[in-house]
Amino acid sequence: MNCDGMQFLVQYEKVEKIGEGTYGVVYKARDRVTNETIALKKIRLEQEDEGVPSTAIREISLLKEMQHGNIVRLQDVVHSEKRLYLVFEYLDLDLKKHMDSCPEFSQDPRLVKSSSISQLFLYQILRGIAYCHSHRVLHRDLKPQNLLIDRRTNALKLADFGLARAFGIPVRTFTHEELATLVPTLDSAGLDLLGKMLVLDPSKRITARSALEHEYFKDIGKDRSEQSDIKGPSRSSVWNDG
Repeated sequence: MNCDGMQFLVQYEKVEKIGEGTYGVVYKARDRVTNETIALKKIRLEQEDEGVPSTAIREISLLKEMQHGNIVRLQDVVHSEKRLYLVFEYLDLDLKKHMDSCPEFSQDPRLVKSSSISQLFLYQILRGIAYCHSHRVLHRDLKPQNLLIDRRTNALKLADFGLARAFGIPVRTFTHEELATLVPTLDSAGLDLLGKMLVLDPSKRITARSALEHEYFKDIGKDRSEQSDIKGPSRSSVWNDG
């Protein structure tokens, strides 16, 4: 991350505003050093107590790790006084503007199936998504405005990762023997209950109500009148309370 705000202001020249939202403003700009056209996202940091918005932190951290032909390229990040600048490669169109300029898309849905350009765009969208998923990232905000297009080459790239999330790889199901190794002091009934509680699929995981009736708790003096007061959906699993 470049923190030299003065050098940044000298290097980049704003050409025109091309977008605005709650995060700030996006400009078409020129790199005076390379003469390259870039997209400049200026994020306001007016609330000093809150620091950099979480959406910006998320977008920066994820895009720094992802390099792909169908993912917009983050070239630089500059922190200057009360502003944060994100420097992106510039693409001159988004899918919504493209669709708006081609009214036949909405007038005749069959064109989506028959148009080679539609197939090309869909293919590139899927390539970008597949790359994200291979890196354990969910975009979570895919919409035409966030799909950028280079009108010269018809290259399409996923953009705006402010709502994206990284997800973990599901752990494999524990066998009874593995659980016995991890918790050697637990008896067979306890291991059986623990195994049912650690099932990844919520539809197959034991519910809280069923867990209360498990053999593991047979020696606990239960007040059946209290159990009858337990309310809620019968398929509410033990790990879905949060």
